[in-house]
Amino acid sequence: PAGLYHERQRLELCAVHALNNVLQRPCFTQEAADEICKRHAAPWSSPRPPPPIFNYFGSFPYLFNIFFGRLAPDARLNPHRSLLGTGNYDVNVIMAALQSLELAAVWWDKRRSLERLALSQILGFILNVPSHVSLGFVALPLRRKHWLAVRQLRGTYYNLDSKLRAPVAIGGEAELR
Repeated sequence: PAGLYHERQRLELCAVHALNNVLQRPCFTQEAADEICKRHAAPWSSPRPPPPIFNYFGSFPYLFNIFFGRLAPDARLNPHRSLLGTGNYDVNVIMAALQSLELAAVWWDKRRSLERLALSQILGFILNVPSHVSLGFVALPLRRKHWLAVRQLRGTYYNLDSKLRAPVAIGGEAELR
């Protein structure tokens, strides 16, 4: 449909594409996502003490920070993205990106009823779903997680998966639920 923004899949940048597709504009790039990875604090870099199991190992939290987070922001080994530098960003990058725009990401447990969603207060959805892996036209017997966006435009919800050639209409609220 006219006026619907849709980025296609490139490398392992599905998180970046899902963000831009749900926001309906090109807000984030691979470089911006990589910068978020560098800025994102490691799990044990907060003022709180690390979990008790790590206290036993003494310097493990310090070493963890050196290799994975704040103390070595330019390190290749970063838990929030692919080691190869091709993307494959985790949920922390998506949440930090949304927070940088003063938007909130709300976790939704799929076991909860969708009837509880206040759709009028939701900008869109970013889902992490299993996806088949292929090399060109050859499908491999592997499955990986893939980020995709769903957004409403003029009363119709659309699947804005970056692996699709074009957005696919889902329908109204009833069909979404």
